[in-house]
Amino acid sequence: MAAFIEQFGGMALGLLGAGLAALLAGIGSAKGTGMVGEAGAGLLSEDPSKSGKVMILQIIPGTQGLYGLVIWFWAIFRMGIFGGTADTVSVINGIRIFVACLPMAFVGLFSAIAQARVAVSSINLLAKKPDDWAKGMILCITVEFYAILALLASFLMILFIKL
Repeated sequence: MAAFIEQFGGMALGLLGAGLAALLAGIGSAKGTGMVGEAGAGLLSEDPSKSGKVMILQIIPGTQGLYGLVIWFWAIFRMGIFGGTADTVSVINGIRIFVACLPMAFVGLFSAIAQARVAVSSINLLAKKPDDWAKGMILCITVEFYAILALLASFLMILFIKL
């Protein structure tokens, strides 16, 4: 059993971290874009001419899922899965990769949902004051900043792991 964990445990832990980054950020984005889509559909039923602005607001919470996928890709690339050397990932390096993926996993999940709430409010702003919709978009982008910080944190940690 110990030999099995030594040989495959690092890869399993690294894959778990990478998978969580893609999974949790993707769940947050799916929920977030769904929330904004629901609000946007209500507005579009009254005023279809606002579809471009509604679509932009709906896309914004979807970026976290993309960031999670970037971290997933970078983690499995660094583990050597594309080069066929993944079986050489030590347990300690697997733990390091797992931990490095956590900022993107959790910040991606929660920031996408928080950003969606802001975007839903921005849909309401667009409905009532169409000339002020850019203010709502700026509010959404403020939340995006924290997703970008998590992307950067996970990326840099993965980059500097000595495998």
